[in-house]
Amino acid sequence: MDRKSMKNILKFLSIVGLFISLFFFIPLITGYIYHEKTKNFLLFEIISITLFSIILYFLKNHKINMNTKEAILSVNIVWLMMGVLGAFPLMFLTHTEFINAFFESISGFTTTGATIYSEISNLPKSALMLRSIMHWIGGMGIIVLGIGLLSIINPTGSLTLFKSESTGITPDKITPKLKHTALKLWEIYLFLTLIDCILLKIEGMNWFDAINHSFATISTGGFSTKNESIGYWINNPWILWTTTFFMTISGINFIAHIKALRGDFNGYKSEEVKWYMIVLIILGIGVTLVHYLNSNESFFFALTNGFFTISSILTTTGFATVDYSAWGQAAIALIFIAMLTGGNAGSTAGGIKVIRFVVMFKNLKHQIKKIIYPYMVISVKIDNKKLSYQMITKVSGFIFLYILTVSVISLYLFSQGYDALTSLSASIACVGNIGPGFGHVGPVDNFAFFTDIQKVILAFGMIIGRLEFYTVLILLSRDFWKKF
Repeated sequence: MDRKSMKNILKFLSIVGLFISLFFFIPLITGYIYHEKTKNFLLFEIISITLFSIILYFLKNHKINMNTKEAILSVNIVWLMMGVLGAFPLMFLTHTEFINAFFESISGFTTTGATIYSEISNLPKSALMLRSIMHWIGGMGIIVLGIGLLSIINPTGSLTLFKSESTGITPDKITPKLKHTALKLWEIYLFLTLIDCILLKIEGMNWFDAINHSFATISTGGFSTKNESIGYWINNPWILWTTTFFMTISGINFIAHIKALRGDFNGYKSEEVKWYMIVLIILGIGVTLVHYLNSNESFFFALTNGFFTISSILTTTGFATVDYSAWGQAAIALIFIAMLTGGNAGSTAGGIKVIRFVVMFKNLKHQIKKIIYPYMVISVKIDNKKLSYQMITKVSGFIFLYILTVSVISLYLFSQGYDALTSLSASIACVGNIGPGFGHVGPVDNFAFFTDIQKVILAFGMIIGRLEFYTVLILLSRDFWKKF
């Protein structure tokens, strides 16, 4: 790697690191308000900001112009850096070990929501706010935040990064300049967070809980301030339905929301949104009926918690109101479908994404037709736009990499003595950025019992899933490092 490449990567990492450090003043202020001990956290903040500022000062005249390899490497390094930046404050605030703090930090930034803490309600308010801030930053994607910064420096570099980090089939822009798209995304992100927060406060939460849960909801992260998660307010259906609504819309492509604010609702008419809502409704009704027929609860209770659970899992938020793992095998099967499906491309949700299933089912249908009518010219179309063979191959490769990654981690955990349900669901929950699973990692449990090595592997699974496999696994290619 030459000096220019190192300067490109180092400057980008310093820009992102500085902005994260500035965001971390929010939990510091929270600690001050609640009279908590944050001296070590503050010292770490000062050191971090000073270090990143010095690097940026010495590289102030360097113009970032990244090639694809530099962008891919930067994207991978930045997530590890974020894990470390979040780990140290958690260590200071909660007196936990580094590996635990690193796992929690990665879980926060990747919006997975898997936690190692068992008594969440007893954590310092500053630590709870820190977890929520990590969610909120990671929800939109720290690289999208970087787009706005790098576009000012060099549009080519930012575009390269956008292609490397963006989720879904293809990155989409709604404005001529990428930095304007990034700013619009953050505007709608902030707007939805604010509305959700105000509604939760009106409906019965205090300001602290409302702020934290709005951060976790819009980012589809799932960290809560209560041991019972949203189940703490299980007797308040307004809070449950409001959270269900905002989780659902956060699972939709944010470009569609931006277009809607301009009076263009075509984004909500896409095939992906249509199938996303169909899957949500069918699974929601299915889980509702299973729960209602196998319990003594009222139909409204089953309906509220059934749709809340499916929305939470489908959007990979990971909130819980009740122990849905106790609803029976049929309910678990339906929830597993939601775990695998995920939300929309271009949303804060994780998982495989609905659009990829749409592409694969359409391709399967066309392949069957080709067998019956071998000379028929058939093409796969999404929203009346023809997909290239290269795009279909890429989608197929993604699903294969998802299955391969989940299988490898699951088999590793199974070989370590965990039962099949715990091993499989823990793997899917981390790689899919969902949070809770089944077995020993169910909605009323946590990930604290895993060994340090297992936590690190699961944390890397979160990063691989968040960056959608190709961006991480390409580092294992010998060709990637040639002529770097």
